[in-house]
Amino acid sequence: MVDKDVVRRGYDELAETYAAERSEEDRERAALEAFFESLPASPTVLDAGCGQGTPVLQRGSEDGAVAAVGIDFSREQLELAAANAPMASLVQGDLTDLPFHDGVFDAVIALHSLIHVPLDDHRTVLEECARVLRPGGRVLVSEGLEEWRGENPDWLETGVEMQWHVAGAATTRTQLRETGFEIVDERGVSGTLCEDERWVYVAGRLEN
Repeated sequence: MVDKDVVRRGYDELAETYAAERSEEDRERAALEAFFESLPASPTVLDAGCGQGTPVLQRGSEDGAVAAVGIDFSREQLELAAANAPMASLVQGDLTDLPFHDGVFDAVIALHSLIHVPLDDHRTVLEECARVLRPGGRVLVSEGLEEWRGENPDWLETGVEMQWHVAGAATTRTQLRETGFEIVDERGVSGTLCEDERWVYVAGRLEN
């Protein structure tokens, strides 16, 4: 079971290390670019679990037409995001209870954030994404290929504990459909932190 307080403390404590270790793989970059290209002109985009602001907020800030908003529960990560994406608006909060009005975003992007939420809350996060999206809004979620849960007391050799609950691609597809999304794209990605990592990036469009 993921303890969100452990995850938050972990990202506070290893903020600089994680930022240095994370890399943007070519397929991830392609998936992100394809998603941005699918959005309407001058979109408002929420980076749900924005971390240090890369790659999503930084990419959004490079396009003056994108209004980028980031939310994360780690204060240290938000401080890095402020430096990496100074044009973005930043909020500290929980993905299971997004502090935004209904229907205010054109897109929500959740890269490597849903996997740190307890599995029983994954659907709640997707419901919140649907709630804050305008009709026809888009979502992009990264997920592991298979269900897996685990913890590491020495993640990235920092002595800091981290925990994960990966739902798997099949469960995520089902939950997206159940929360009102039509799946419109799916891409495989590897190696954002370790060479043997395998991720799927699933894009959906809100049907109502």
